[in-house]
Amino acid sequence: MAVETKVRCQVGLTGNSAVAYAMKQINPEVVAAYPITPSTGVIEEFSSYVADGKVDTELITVESEHSAMSACVGSSSAGVRVITTTSSQGLALMWEMLYIASGMRLPIVLACVNRALSAPINIHCDHSDSMGARDSGWIQLYSETVQEAYDNMIQAVRIAEHPDVLLPVMVCMDGFITSHAIENLCLLDDSEVRDFIGEYRPKHSLLDIDNPITYGAFVLSDNYIEIKRQQSEAMVRARGVVAEVDRDFGSRFGREYGLVESYRMDDAEVAIVILSSASGTTRVAVDEMRKSGKKVGLVRPRVFRPFPYVEMQDALKGVQALAVLDRVDSMSSFGGPLFVETRSALYGAKEAPLVIGRIFGLGGRDYKVDNAIGVYKHLLEIKDTGRVEKLVDYITVRE
Repeated sequence: MAVETKVRCQVGLTGNSAVAYAMKQINPEVVAAYPITPSTGVIEEFSSYVADGKVDTELITVESEHSAMSACVGSSSAGVRVITTTSSQGLALMWEMLYIASGMRLPIVLACVNRALSAPINIHCDHSDSMGARDSGWIQLYSETVQEAYDNMIQAVRIAEHPDVLLPVMVCMDGFITSHAIENLCLLDDSEVRDFIGEYRPKHSLLDIDNPITYGAFVLSDNYIEIKRQQSEAMVRARGVVAEVDRDFGSRFGREYGLVESYRMDDAEVAIVILSSASGTTRVAVDEMRKSGKKVGLVRPRVFRPFPYVEMQDALKGVQALAVLDRVDSMSSFGGPLFVETRSALYGAKEAPLVIGRIFGLGGRDYKVDNAIGVYKHLLEIKDTGRVEKLVDYITVRE
């Protein structure tokens, strides 16, 4: 069914440009940021919108990413809509303030252009930055394409500000692979975006002198655990809110992503689970394997926090062997975070598949169709033999 909306399709933009354009349309009251590769383009382009008077935003240029998130926390506490962007060491320098933002239940939106953490210094993509912050209380959306990064930024505002949630949201896209690649996408009309996100009406504000409140107070053991439980329950509720916002977005604009995307999974005997842009490469491998009659499929979680464990269980029903591919090593000696979460979600399920973990593409190492095909061939061997010889391993690496 065609969806009538004011859109401009087949516009070529990089991921950074698309995110900056979404920020222009959102028109937040405050953006505080410190540029860092490969997210620099986002704040560069957005600053031009500020300079040209195309937004009403107060752009705060700070001396570090820690200060950037500190300014975001203060601004959001005052009751305004706030967005920022960063990558890699910049996100790591925000670490202290990430927990404060989520603990204070502040609906800040952060565009994270994924880049490897040092050392050694590397400016290219892997997920060590955002996955390092996976337990900081931020909702995390992972974008496969430029279009999805643009759409996720707009949806993130609604998700974060939902009264049942009130948690910050991190919108992730792969550095250089997505952030600097030009893709055709459909842009919404400014009025459509404003209507979708609505006006932010904070329940509490530090500037409301008629109803004075305190943020960030010292809390001892008589209250701390109750506060953290409320925060945890908000993350539980966020699963339903993310899905609800996405359905509304789809009904209005014709693009709906869900919490988990399945590709050719109806009769799949083996499958790969993978995040972000690498899922597009894997999709090509699926089509190649299908030409020779191999029943292979792909599952891509769009949301990592809250982890969509119910949807993952449903998507992987009937699969006999499964490989979970992480673009980060958790350094636990037991695979990457996506592997651990997925395997945990399947634990105890009836006829659960044999699951292996593979780490790939660190520091921007290419992940190619042949790499995915190699994983699928190995999975088919596991399916036939019922044996897993190596639970966790690296691929795309020179031995």
